[in-house]
Parts: sequence; structure tokens; C-alpha cells
Amino acid sequence: MALRFYLIAQPQMTDGMAKFLADQSENWQCEDNVSDGERLVEAAGRVCYMSFSSRQRRRRNDAYIANLVDQGHESVLEHANFSVLVLGLSRALSHQVVRHRAGFAYSQLSQQYHDESQAEFVEPAGLARYPEARRRWIQFMAEAKSVYKGLLAETIQKSGSTELSPKEQMRLNRSIARSVLPNATATALMITGNARAWRHVLVVRGSIHGDTEMRDYCVGVFELLSSAAPNLFSDFEIVKDSLGSLVRLRSNRDSL
Repeated sequence: MALRFYLIAQPQMTDGMAKFLADQSENWQCEDNVSDGERLVEAAGRVCYMSFSSRQRRRRNDAYIANLVDQGHESVLEHANFSVLVLGLSRALSHQVVRHRAGFAYSQLSQQYHDESQAEFVEPAGLARYPEARRRWIQFMAEAKSVYKGLLAETIQKSGSTELSPKEQMRLNRSIARSVLPNATATALMITGNARAWRHVLVVRGSIHGDTEMRDYCVGVFELLSSAAPNLFSDFEIVKDSLGSLVRLRSNRDSL
């Protein structure tokens, strides 16, 4: 099952900045062809130094943000939040992803409320090189799904009259059944994170040699967010190695 990424939300500025500038008798020359996320980060940085009007030195948004990052002044990137919906990641990968808490919020498909009778499974990259192992993997996934269905059917059938409400009884039934589902079970994850937090994940997770699913996740995130706000991620690049694609910081950033 392939990973799929959807950009659900991104920053949208109001006219409050224009009102602030008018009240302060200041002027800000900001490019029209940048996203609100990029404009928001620049605005936050300029407020720190009141670098408007005659004090505005850098004119281009990409150069301004690159300088912030180079100087380690990345706190202003925390103002720009992006919400991403990811489908087709394994529960194993989701357990790794949600360990990144600072700057993130998560909402995940619940196996207690969602019937997993038609669950799909994420085949590990590289498994196809081992035909017998892959055959056994496919067999085990089918058996796990079959046992899940059997446990769910039996617990529903024999629930009878209990002190639990129908909703809570179903929660219990699905909790019993889901216990046999493997880490490879596909899930859905809604993630909201600020640009600084997203960048941190790309740095520490994007080029791990042996974790191909995590690498694919980071490549997908980078492609989605760099399309929405390229100046916030311009110092990253996608490269290839023997295992596929990975995302990493550029060794030499082009002069801006």
C-alpha cells in the first residue's frame, strides 16, 4: 500500500499586519509571489528587530528566511503551522512518527471505533528480494485478518446482555479483535506541526539508511510542504542511494 499525502491546512494571514504597519507609520516591502506561511515567518522575524521601512535591508523573502535559519533564529518558524493527512503508513511507522511531540499534534484512525475487517497491510521495502519470506509474510497477514474477523464475530455474537452500553460493548469487542493485528496494518494519521518542527523531523529522520518507510514518509512530507512554502524548506534536497530516495540538508546552499 503506497503512502499518500494531503495538505489539509496552512497559514493564512489577515489584514492585521497591514493595520499594525499603518499604526506604526512603517512600510514593509514584501513580495507578492510568496505563500502566507513564508510571509508570516518573515513578519515574525522583522517584528523582533522592527526591520521595516528604512531598516529593511533584505528584500527577498527567500534570502530573509535563509538568513534566519543560518543564524539559528528558527523560533520564528514556529508561527507557520501545516496540517498533513497521511494514508497508507504502517502502525509501526506511526508509532515512530508520534514520538516527535514538540511542535506537533496528532489524530489517528482508531482501531476501537473503526472496523478493521478490510484492513490493508504495508509490505516492508526490500521484502520482495526474499520470495519465501514474502510468501510467509503474505500468509501471516491473511491469517491475522481472518483471526480478527473471527474474534470480532464471536464476541459480537456472544456479547448478550451486559452492563455495557452498545457503544462500549463494541469498543470492547474491537479491542479484543485488534490485539492480533500486526504492526504492518495500514493506518491514517492527521498531523499538524509548525515549520520548525517539520524541519527537525526531516533532519533527524529523512536519511536513516535502513528505515526505508520512514525515508519515504519524509520524502513525501518534504515534497508536499516545499511545494506549499518552498522558502521554508529550500535548504533540503532529495537524493538517491541504493535503497531509493531520501531527504537531507544540502551540503552547500546556493548563495541568496
